[in-house]
Amino acid sequence: MSQQPQTTRPAAAMSFEHMVEHVRNEGAYATSERAERAVRDVLAALGRQLTSEERVALAARLPFEAALELTAQIPATPRTGFGFVSDLATRTGGTPATARWDAGTVFAVLAQLAGDDLITRILNQLPNGYALLFGRAELTLSA
Repeated sequence: MSQQPQTTRPAAAMSFEHMVEHVRNEGAYATSERAERAVRDVLAALGRQLTSEERVALAARLPFEAALELTAQIPATPRTGFGFVSDLATRTGGTPATARWDAGTVFAVLAQLAGDDLITRILNQLPNGYALLFGRAELTLSA
């Protein structure tokens, strides 16, 4: 018997509902609906920044609904971390402070789902300014 290639998606470490509740607790959001909006907005914004195998690898580690939000986006011109937050604030009608809070909260949960190695690869692909959003120090070489 020949083995058929596996066509199913790897199971995510948590359900979408659990991911939203985790974001709700981490970000101290008043409702699950507000936390879900943050998850969807931040994943859509990140989906416009990621390309190549890192995008696919991250999607494989997310709950199905979150992976769809990430991969439904068409990658655009890369933005710095500051540009990412500014664009998120503009698209959501929020302030840069709330957009930064949303991004940091959702990225903290993404980091748990993705693992250190994948987050490092993602940060190496993105322009400057994302490490702090993921709760990491951003080290730069001085000339």
